[in-house]
Amino acid sequence: MLLGVVADDFTGASDIANTLAKGLAPEGGLRTVQYLGIPTAPAAADIEAAIVSLKSRSIPAAEAVAQSLAALDFLLASGCRQIIFKYCSTFDSTPEGNIGPVGEALAHRLGVRGVIACPAFPDAGRSIYKGHLFVHDRLLNESGMQNHPLNPMTDADLRRWLRRQTQEPVGLVDWGTVAQGAAAIRDGLAAAAARGDRLVVVDALTNGDLLSIAQACAEATLMTGGSGIALGLPRNFIKAGAAEGGAPAVKAITGPEALLVGSCSQATLGQIETHRRSHPVLALDVDKVMAGETTPQQLVTFICENRGRAPMVYSSARPEQITDLQVRHGRDEIAERLAGLFGVTAKAVFDAGVRRIVVGGGETAGAVVSALGVSSFRIGPEIDPGVPVLVAEDVDGLGMALKSGNFGAPDFFDKALRMLADETAR
Repeated sequence: MLLGVVADDFTGASDIANTLAKGLAPEGGLRTVQYLGIPTAPAAADIEAAIVSLKSRSIPAAEAVAQSLAALDFLLASGCRQIIFKYCSTFDSTPEGNIGPVGEALAHRLGVRGVIACPAFPDAGRSIYKGHLFVHDRLLNESGMQNHPLNPMTDADLRRWLRRQTQEPVGLVDWGTVAQGAAAIRDGLAAAAARGDRLVVVDALTNGDLLSIAQACAEATLMTGGSGIALGLPRNFIKAGAAEGGAPAVKAITGPEALLVGSCSQATLGQIETHRRSHPVLALDVDKVMAGETTPQQLVTFICENRGRAPMVYSSARPEQITDLQVRHGRDEIAERLAGLFGVTAKAVFDAGVRRIVVGGGETAGAVVSALGVSSFRIGPEIDPGVPVLVAEDVDGLGMALKSGNFGAPDFFDKALRMLADETAR
C-alpha cells in the first residue's frame, strides 16, 4: 500500500477516497478502498490507497487522538509511505479540537514538523488566503457555518483557530509563496519546521495551487487537510512508477432505493427542496422523535410504500429552528436520537430489499453504515465533486453514496441514484 488516510468522519472519507480513485487525466488514480472503522484484517494485496473512516470529529479530543493513532498504526503496518489526516473543507471543529490535537499527535508519532494544514477545495468553493478560509465569496464565519449545530465556526482565521487547539506554534505559507510553485512551497514548509512550527496553514485559491502543494509534498510523511490536498498525490506515485493509474471500476447496483438525510446545511436544504418537487418526502418532527412518537417502523413503511419513487426521509431545519430545538431537548441528545433512528431504519429497509441508499450528513452517514454492518467500500465513479459511488465489499448487493452537508448540485439525490445503477458510468 502506498498512501493511507485517517478521516474524521464517513462522508469526508468518501470525499477524499473519490479524489484518490479519480486522480487526474490522463493517468488516473489509485486503487482505493474505504474502511468503516479500523480494520481487523490486512488490506487486499491490490489496494494502493486506504482510507480509515472514523467518527471522531465531534467526540472528546482525547478519544479522537487515541482512535486516530490506532488508525495510523494500521496504515503504517500496511506499508503506507505517506499519511493524510483528512478533515472537512470547512474546518469543522471547536476551540478545543479535534483537528489540532489529532494533527499534533500524528506529527509527534511520525516525528515531523512543518506539516501542512490545508482544507482548501476550490471545486466546492473553499479557498484559503492569508490563512483565512473562504466559502465562495464569504469568510467561513459568514457562510452559514457559524450556525453549525455541532461545530459552529465563528472565526475564519485558521491560524488563530488552530492555535487555540494546539500546544505548539502554527505557521503560514501564504499565497505569495504558493504562487511561486512547488520549490518555494517546500522551502516555506522547511523554514516553518526550522522555527518549530508543528502545523502550517498553506494558502490555496485554485486547483493549480493544490497541484503545486502536492508536488512540494511528494516526499512528505504527513499532510493534513481537506480532500483537495490529495488532488495531485496519485500523479506523484504514478510518475514514480509505484502505481499503475487508471479509472475506478465497481459493479452497478440496481434495486429499490432510499434517501436518508440528516444534514442542516444550506446546500442540503436546497437539495431537499428540489427533490420534494417530484418525489415523496417525509420530514421528521424532532419534538415527536424526542417524545418517542416517531418510530423506525413508520419510516420503513413510508419508504417501502414508495418504492421506485426515490422516497426521502429527512431531518433538517433552519438555524433558528435548530437553536430552539436544542434549548428544549439538548444538542447531543437530539443528535444521538436521530442517528439511532436513521440507523435502525436503514437496516430495516435493507432487510426489506432496498439496495441503493443515499445518505446526507456526516453523523447520519456514520450511524447508517454502522447499522448496516459495512466494514469497507470499493470506490467507484464521481457523482458530484467530493462524492463517489460506493459499493460495499462485505454486504452483498449494497450501493451507497455518502454526502457531506454542503456538497452536491441541486439535483444531487436523483443523480446519485442514477449513477449507482448506471452500468455505462463505469
